[in-house]
Amino acid sequence: MLNICGCLVHAMPETIEKVVAAINAMDGAEVHAHEEGRIVVTVEDTDDKRASDQIMDMHQIPGVITVTLTYHHFEAPGQEAAAAHTL
Repeated sequence: MLNICGCLVHAMPETIEKVVAAINAMDGAEVHAHEEGRIVVTVEDTDDKRASDQIMDMHQIPGVITVTLTYHHFEAPGQEAAAAHTL
């Protein structure tokens, strides 16, 4: 099963490097860009943790103000046309 979430993370600008490092250290999460306290992140399910749980964990990173889900893609094995939703 493929489950990918796109998120916008807002962090205090003075903590941005630590927040980016903490997100990149999470299995299944990847930072794609950041500027002025805004961080673009994708999160995927892993064998041990669902993407939704990882997103909740991001809220606990010191310096994070908000985490907003902006995109969700879910695809069952063998499914040719995936359902994608942009929020």
